[in-house]
Amino acid sequence: MEMEQVIVAFESTKSALRVKEILESGGTASCILCSSAGQVRRTVHKLHITAVVCGFKLPDQPAEVLFGDLPPSCAMLVLAPQNLLDLLQEEDIFRLAAPVSRGDLTASVRMLLQMGRRLERILRPRRSEEEQAVIQQAKAVLMDRNGMTEEEAHRFLQKTSMDHGSKLIQTAQMVLDSADWES
Repeated sequence: MEMEQVIVAFESTKSALRVKEILESGGTASCILCSSAGQVRRTVHKLHITAVVCGFKLPDQPAEVLFGDLPPSCAMLVLAPQNLLDLLQEEDIFRLAAPVSRGDLTASVRMLLQMGRRLERILRPRRSEEEQAVIQQAKAVLMDRNGMTEEEAHRFLQKTSMDHGSKLIQTAQMVLDSADWES
């Protein structure tokens, strides 16, 4: 399995490289180094990154402002001295007091990545109402024409989709098209 990617962004290149070394040598994640909030924003959107590890502020803006611009599926871990962490108002930002141990850093980033995966699943777009309606109509046709229960009709659509490597909605549309053709 390929390592998940995280963005590492610090004002100090030395800090960024140290965090990158810890995360990559431990096999926790592969790191993309960014040197500004603008660069983080562009990279998150381009590569769909779900975790950002950064300092309290970046050259162009504070981490807290950047966090507001990230997609909801992207978590942020701020690594900074405790007195700076106490200044963060945003409750959804994860905090880790520096200096930090290797173990604490890798455990925190693993947790962040796991949360990112869960959020991605939760926020992934569901079927539209039109698609739901097409699937319901196809099930009705199968129930009517073949005497299936709703569950059997649904399973038939699922299995046919998998067998043909098509989406459920495409299979449902084919059932409706063939019903139109027959009538």
